[in-house]
Amino acid sequence: MVNGQQQTDSSGAGADGKIQEFDAIVIGSGVTGLYALYRLRKLGFSARGIDEASGVGGTWYWNRYPGCRFDSESYSYGYSFSEELLQEWDWKEHFAGQPETERYLNYVADKFDLRKDIQFNTRVKSATYIEKENRWLVEGTDGSKFKGQFLITAVGILSAGYVPDFEGINDFKGTWTHTSRWPKDGMDLKGKRVGVIGTGATAVQLIPMIAPEVAHLTVFQRTANYCAPLRNGPIDEETMKEIKTRYPEIFRICNETAGSFMHEFDPRSAMSVSPEERLDYYEKLWAKPGFGKWLANFKDVMLPGPANEDYAEFVKNKIRERVHDPVVAEMLVPKDHTFGAKRVPCETGYYDTYNRKNVSLIDVRQAPIEKITANGVKTADAEYDLDVIIYATGYDAVTGALLNIDIYGEDGILLRDKFVDGPRTYMGVSSVGYPNLFTVNAASVGNFPRAAEPLMDWVTDCMAYVRDNGYTRIAPTLEAEDAWVKHVNEDGENILRTKTTSWFVGANIPGKARALLTAPDTAPVMRAKRLEVSANGYEGFELI
Repeated sequence: MVNGQQQTDSSGAGADGKIQEFDAIVIGSGVTGLYALYRLRKLGFSARGIDEASGVGGTWYWNRYPGCRFDSESYSYGYSFSEELLQEWDWKEHFAGQPETERYLNYVADKFDLRKDIQFNTRVKSATYIEKENRWLVEGTDGSKFKGQFLITAVGILSAGYVPDFEGINDFKGTWTHTSRWPKDGMDLKGKRVGVIGTGATAVQLIPMIAPEVAHLTVFQRTANYCAPLRNGPIDEETMKEIKTRYPEIFRICNETAGSFMHEFDPRSAMSVSPEERLDYYEKLWAKPGFGKWLANFKDVMLPGPANEDYAEFVKNKIRERVHDPVVAEMLVPKDHTFGAKRVPCETGYYDTYNRKNVSLIDVRQAPIEKITANGVKTADAEYDLDVIIYATGYDAVTGALLNIDIYGEDGILLRDKFVDGPRTYMGVSSVGYPNLFTVNAASVGNFPRAAEPLMDWVTDCMAYVRDNGYTRIAPTLEAEDAWVKHVNEDGENILRTKTTSWFVGANIPGKARALLTAPDTAPVMRAKRLEVSANGYEGFELI
């Protein structure tokens, strides 16, 4: 390393001289990575997937904590590219749990023989663009080396778990884990004193599952969230048969909605109907399963203003109704952000858990965690003795897993340094100075794989265009990248996601620049934008 830039033998040869050569390298074998390998094979590219895990699944491989499950309908989540797959697979629950989802992705990998193209148990350390060869050299921490003309980083948007740098964190004598690295063999929590730090979507799923078996559960809440009842249930054989006849309609709805979910906003304004009619509509939504409470609401509920405030108060009252102790209830009512500014966690028994005698809620905004001790957690007010600490403290979202890899572009510039003030890309998929690199994790936010399939269709079609038209490389122009960053920053100011300290803007990570990490546009708008770009000969890109 010289002046922050990597010095690399242009041949890419390692100590043993063995380099595996492919047309394309795909980092990750989750929902997006598996589909990338399928598409690349269809288009005649040789490809190698690389994954740190011992099996496929991505986030559904790692997140094994009790209660982990979909918050979008199972049948809206599965791949749509194969009618045979759609008809073969029977979902067991309307909102599938982690074990079922992992089984599904393994089924897909086996059905399409994708494992033969994946090297598991390999953590990627670096990726270096070799300019005179126009190839990417990818190196694993185990010494593995791969070269490919194209590099796809399907590393996920919520895969880099974040644990705050608490003083004394390594002094704790008990057992601890982050939810995203839950042990494969599970954790023995029965009869133990357990602390959960964090009350985001993961904790909301976890807490009701473990509370009945532990001796005492202490929840350290950093931010109260607006949570809505999931209302999950099994899918019987007849219902699954009926769902299979509706797949075209299900996918049509998903493709037309803002986040690619099975819910469409009511075109009316909440303020255009009487308070009685508005409340009746709220109650009907509340009784339905899934995200309807959020994404099938009046259209202006998702905009800053009186409609949003009205519905937020409705949800707050629903929380108060569930929790017996009014003091605890008020602790669970959000005070620092509007409804919909963060993704709304769906819950099953979460609020009721705080009515249990063996559960305590600690507000660490009022009494911050000062340090982790040998025996537990010390806040400004008290010390809590614990046998187990579970960090449900979220993720370094979107760019975290990407920038954990040392990615060196032209002139040895580190992508981490380029992104120091926030992502600098064109449409989230490509960046100036990094030819043939597709950062798809930064462009596919939404209901997976509803977002992942059209995105990977576009990326792999782009690669085929480069190959079939005699080009060797593609990268955005500086003008296109500048215009895109300006669009993200300026138009992002008009959406709810930028109005709070959420992972959408990187505000949950100390020192991370505050910037919208995704596009401010809806999924249909982004698909149309990408298709317009390709239809115009990849407008905004330089092809050489």
